[in-house]
Amino acid sequence: MLELPTDLPADLAPLSWLIGVWEGTGVIEYTAGDHRFQGEFTHRVSFSHDGAGYLNYAATGWMAAAEGEASIPLVAETGFWRLSRPATASDPGPALLPPTEPAAERTVDDVEELRAASGGFPIEVSLAHSDGALELYLGEINGPRIDIATDAIVRGAGGKSYGAASRMYGLVDGHLLWAWDIAALGAEISSHASARLARV
Repeated sequence: MLELPTDLPADLAPLSWLIGVWEGTGVIEYTAGDHRFQGEFTHRVSFSHDGAGYLNYAATGWMAAAEGEASIPLVAETGFWRLSRPATASDPGPALLPPTEPAAERTVDDVEELRAASGGFPIEVSLAHSDGALELYLGEINGPRIDIATDAIVRGAGGKSYGAASRMYGLVDGHLLWAWDIAALGAEISSHASARLARV
């Protein structure tokens, strides 16, 4: 049974089913040039909130190892998920700048004004990877399904080639299923990893 928090800001209502810690396993299958990446991995994802109008996100992955061998740490991610809406004078930022007008409590009606013609809500996801890459995803949440694609990827001069990505998340029979497509190491965008996670 899915229990949703009752103390959320209105802007988090569409995202509320994500809140919690999810763990499970997945499969990596990706070809770049002559190299085929494949194998199973364990994955832990956390969505939390601290009363502001966004979700905190953290994820770690470990490549399964043969018996007697150590697991291989994969990239870790941290970031923020939010509904996409224009910033107002009552919002803080940029940086540490405080709001210039008193905060007005946003209501369900305010959130409904953001609903797209498709019936979903536009979202923004900003992620930082432990390998130095930064991603900005834009997309939509429509009930228990999320579709996002990169609007921008930034990486350091020494980072590996990584040009685009898209992700799909869905709540199916109480499990968080996701799929991640990437264009990396000179290859075109294609399926890269998927997983099935259970709430813990």
